[in-house]
Amino acid sequence: MKRFLLPALAALALTACKAPDAPLPTVAAVDLERYYGTWHEIARLPNRFQSMCASDIRATYRADGDNVSVLNECRTADGKLEQADGVARVVAGSQGAKLRVSFFRPFYGDYWVLDLDPAYRWVLVGEPRRKYAWVLARDPELDDATLDALLTRAAALGFDREAFIRTSQDAPR
Repeated sequence: MKRFLLPALAALALTACKAPDAPLPTVAAVDLERYYGTWHEIARLPNRFQSMCASDIRATYRADGDNVSVLNECRTADGKLEQADGVARVVAGSQGAKLRVSFFRPFYGDYWVLDLDPAYRWVLVGEPRRKYAWVLARDPELDDATLDALLTRAAALGFDREAFIRTSQDAPR
């Protein structure tokens, strides 16, 4: 688990230190009660803190007082399940569209909701420096047309569309 947490800490700390290159718009509001639950990673920009993750990446969000409890899980190439527990705080005035997430306090990183299905079936999440981004869905698979539209949206927001990698979701839990 430490292999999963320490790189996440470093990445979040770097994210927290740099100023954004240009404004990054978010959705107007996120109903956290509807957002809570499990999300499967469909695609992501590669990052060091998930480098050990080979497949079956998912995140579960739950209410935790005024905060949000975050549990990230993935399966390594040898089939081992890795987990990282974190906490998120809603950024004041963001209507739930901007969170500050930490897996090792006191360091927090940005988690901004950039596009969200009205039925809360899929979401595009990123951060203002555009180094990290994820496409998540409630189901382990997302149709190609929706994924293409989300990657197009990410590119329009300044993310490197070609750098996104698909996440394999193939091991039963």
